[in-house]
Amino acid sequence: MTADQRATDHTGIVPFALNVPTEAIDDLHSRLRASRFPEHETVLGSHDEWAQGIPLTYVHELCQYWLHDHDWRRLEAELNGLGQWTTEIDGLDIHFLHVRSSRADARPLLITHGWPGSVVEALDVVDDLVNPPDDEPAFHVVLPSLPGFGFSGKPSTPGWDLRRIADAWAELMARLGYERFLAQGGDWGAMVTITLAIHHPDRVAMMHTTVPHATRPSGFSDDELTATERDWLDHETQFRRTGMGYAAIQSTRPQTIGYGFVDSPAAQLAWIIEKFHDAADCQGHPENAVSQQRLLDNVAFYWFSASGASSARLYWESARNGSGLDMTTPVTVPTAVSVFPEELRKLPRSWVERRFVDLRHWNVLDRGGHFPMLETPTTFVAELRASFRDAPDE
Repeated sequence: MTADQRATDHTGIVPFALNVPTEAIDDLHSRLRASRFPEHETVLGSHDEWAQGIPLTYVHELCQYWLHDHDWRRLEAELNGLGQWTTEIDGLDIHFLHVRSSRADARPLLITHGWPGSVVEALDVVDDLVNPPDDEPAFHVVLPSLPGFGFSGKPSTPGWDLRRIADAWAELMARLGYERFLAQGGDWGAMVTITLAIHHPDRVAMMHTTVPHATRPSGFSDDELTATERDWLDHETQFRRTGMGYAAIQSTRPQTIGYGFVDSPAAQLAWIIEKFHDAADCQGHPENAVSQQRLLDNVAFYWFSASGASSARLYWESARNGSGLDMTTPVTVPTAVSVFPEELRKLPRSWVERRFVDLRHWNVLDRGGHFPMLETPTTFVAELRASFRDAPDE
């Protein structure tokens, strides 16, 4: 059986169509109308109205947009039109998009999202990856929802850590008939992709990431850093000091914070949108980087899947002893790295090269942040094309 034949043999793979009951949409609207808001932040009118978190005025504006203008049925139709599926792996239903190219030379490409993202992040890049100009590489795109995210199943017991997710992704690609595939990811997607490359190097033909996790090499002197690299490390240090409160909560008390997320649309919205302010290349306002519609598409995906608590548990899983990202094992899979200027973690190339021993593409961009598929989709697609154009077959 050929790879193409196996890819159309959906044994154990079930078509999935989003069709949220009208009653659920009505309930959302009722909750938005009844939302209780705190008082204004005490830094109202100062040079940094975000110093205490997302400002009241902006949350109110977004809630009004969600209530009166956001069209969930449009997003449903967009997702359903691409082709959604579920399959049970290791006792858990995995939701995924599978969009095949008509090109005979198309390569399978697995893209893994992060938090607070979802498969919605990739909607503006899928068509260009699947249906490129004749002189550009084409891809069969597979976009799974992480366990506990979106419409994938919610784990009922501990153990869905990075290694288990990577193993599940390897199984998913095998079921689709893709014995060798390309892999891409940022945020949690970067960690899953790196874990795949470490534990399934025979399956991953090449990987691309925007966050090449590595540690300071032994004996490395800061004198070897460029001025730009010093700024990168200082930026990460500052974010870890002032911007990691959400991660501390989700890695220790995801259940407690989850009650608010699945009960209050305003709470879920505020928790997610704040991260776009902090991590996107937005010059102080999320909508300078991502449209209001796409911001709410992503939030609504969390709301209607009631995944606020279950998605946060990935932080808890990875904070357990031995369950986090392997930061030291060399990565031998051919690797491509795109460095976006407002990415939260940017590392010196010399550090990255010592861990990713077959670094074939490195490019520092002049625009973009932590959510490049949403912020700069054209640049993101160009980076994947440049990275994978000559990816090895074997």
